[in-house]
Amino acid sequence: MEDRRAPVEAMHSLSMEGRRRLLVSGVTEVESFNEQEVLMGTTQGALAVHGQDLHMEKLSVDSGDVVVTGQIDALEYEDTPKTGEGFFARLFR
Repeated sequence: MEDRRAPVEAMHSLSMEGRRRLLVSGVTEVESFNEQEVLMGTTQGALAVHGQDLHMEKLSVDSGDVVVTGQIDALEYEDTPKTGEGFFARLFR
């Protein structure tokens, strides 16, 4: 018999230690990163991490876990668009 249930969405969570260390789970892709910004896709929409001296301390593709260290100034979500135009395309207009 065939299992027709929808795939279970991976759990997404954030845990920040002060403003120096961010643990993110449920990451589906890392679009780009540099010392001022990390752009990633999560199971709950696109996430942009803004700050200074940012580094990706851990990236686990299998588990979807990412650890970002540095001076974290802002976290910004954008829901997955229904128009077909992606978060990153709108971000860099």
